[in-house]
Amino acid sequence: MSEFDKAAAEAIVRDRLAPWIQDLDLKVEAVSGDEVVLRVPHDERLSRFGGMVCGQAMMALADTAMIFVVSAVNGGFVEMATTNITTSFFRPIVGKDMIARGRALKTGKLLVFGEVTLYADSDDRPAAHATVTYALPPSR
Repeated sequence: MSEFDKAAAEAIVRDRLAPWIQDLDLKVEAVSGDEVVLRVPHDERLSRFGGMVCGQAMMALADTAMIFVVSAVNGGFVEMATTNITTSFFRPIVGKDMIARGRALKTGKLLVFGEVTLYADSDDRPAAHATVTYALPPSR
């Protein structure tokens, strides 16, 4: 199995993500084992009243972070699909970059279970937490 690193993750951003996700200007901050850290720079287009980042943008980042977690545990990108995502929102992100920290909790032959915690840049208090399940193709 090849090593999944920051360069491989950046290739996924460039080559595999939908154009509207690429428009988020997603940055790969770190890849380590089965953990990833992503950043989405602050953008008023992702905000709603009061300058808060909207929940849809936060969920999109959490779901996208799992693509990198699944790729990390598989040593590279494989076809996959979200089967479940449950998100709890704790506090708003206002006027700051969004940081996503994702990790695998359990990896099986057909499913990968993980969690993603979202933060506002420079704040170690979670803004949101998602548990995510991804399905893998049966013949990898």
